[in-house]
Amino acid sequence: MSAWLAVLWVKWRSSLVLALRSLWLHKLRSMLSVLGIIIGTAAVIALMGFGKGSMEDALEDIRRQGTTNVIAVSKKPTDGLATPGKWVQNYGLTWEDFGRLSEINTVIGKVPMRIFPQEVRRLDKVSNARLVATTEDYGRINHFQMAVGRFLVDGEDQRDEGDDQRFRTVVVLGATVAEDLFPFENPVGQTVVVFKEQYLVIGVIKERTPRGAGSTGQSQEDFNKDIYIPIQTAKTRFGQRVRIIQGGSRSAEEVELHQITLTINDIDQVRPTGEIVRNLLERYHQKKDTDVFVPLDRLEEAERARNRYMGLMAMIAGISLVVGGIGIMNILLATVTERTREIGIRRALGAKRRDIIMQFLIEAVVQTTIGGFLGIAFGFFALFAIPPVVRLFTSNPVPTTVEPWSIVLSLGAAITVGIIAGLYPAFRASRLDPIEALRHN
Repeated sequence: MSAWLAVLWVKWRSSLVLALRSLWLHKLRSMLSVLGIIIGTAAVIALMGFGKGSMEDALEDIRRQGTTNVIAVSKKPTDGLATPGKWVQNYGLTWEDFGRLSEINTVIGKVPMRIFPQEVRRLDKVSNARLVATTEDYGRINHFQMAVGRFLVDGEDQRDEGDDQRFRTVVVLGATVAEDLFPFENPVGQTVVVFKEQYLVIGVIKERTPRGAGSTGQSQEDFNKDIYIPIQTAKTRFGQRVRIIQGGSRSAEEVELHQITLTINDIDQVRPTGEIVRNLLERYHQKKDTDVFVPLDRLEEAERARNRYMGLMAMIAGISLVVGGIGIMNILLATVTERTREIGIRRALGAKRRDIIMQFLIEAVVQTTIGGFLGIAFGFFALFAIPPVVRLFTSNPVPTTVEPWSIVLSLGAAITVGIIAGLYPAFRASRLDPIEALRHN
């Protein structure tokens, strides 16, 4: 048995040496033949990395909204909005809705929100921000991390009453707003002007990726350009309703609450509770000026879309590997014709058909393996080099992730393509008649 293995090893080693010597003698041709494999493998690594990173970033946005949450939002109706004789348009969620939804027995947490654009000033510096009046739970639901200071707090976490109960004029700044107003200073402990009143800065949120448009039926949510104040403070300073005056026209909008986020006690109760919320709002709103979103539904749908997307990316990248394999097969077929005399000499000296097949198969596999490793290197280079370049031209980051299975998949596919591409030329070479091969010029 050991003698048989020794003979087999000698044959494999001699075939490998012959294959490498042949490839080295035709370096340019060999490199061009594996170029398709390099591009295909790099495409698998890069596409899977960028695709998975983008999809995971989108999924994380949905997870931040909470898989046990139900989100009700105010929606501007397309008809029946304005009351005749009035230029102020009233629609959306109300505090009465907030009270009704809070009484649902599966609800264990509730976060109201009022949102409107507002200028924030500090000396001669101005930042156009989105003012969000809310409670402490808003930071918990969105998993805020503080760069400095703290977020809004309720009385339950303090010995004295919280920011809401004391109607404190405090504000938490998003990263971009803080950079605009305090480029070289620590904002905490300093004041800014919001709606002609002084607000004490108590914290700055760490920079984070904007949430994609349409996540809650509103426009893209850029937390970096938000400022946060207690919702009870907003009631006393801005009134019960938020009035937004639209420039260039004599019209305004009044919305009591822009969003209500409800936390449900059990993930199995999320969808039934979403239906209850939807029915309650439809009962008390004659106009279709509200909408209900269940992040759990969007998460499952996005996960299915991710799997389809990843499969599509793998298929597209696999096409490049197939094209590369066709190139190698073409080169090997030409090589068989070019090396007919060499094959005849080997057969005349006692080489068997399987030895000829092994030689050409090894040449094909060596080419695709080298191409696979080079492709992996180029794929990693693309994953780490492209995002910094993109950041030079846009503020939106390019999320990436390294998929270990994509490395195994691409290298395994490259070797498989090499075997398939080398089979036909190898069998064709082995079937050459030794006498006719020796006569070939």
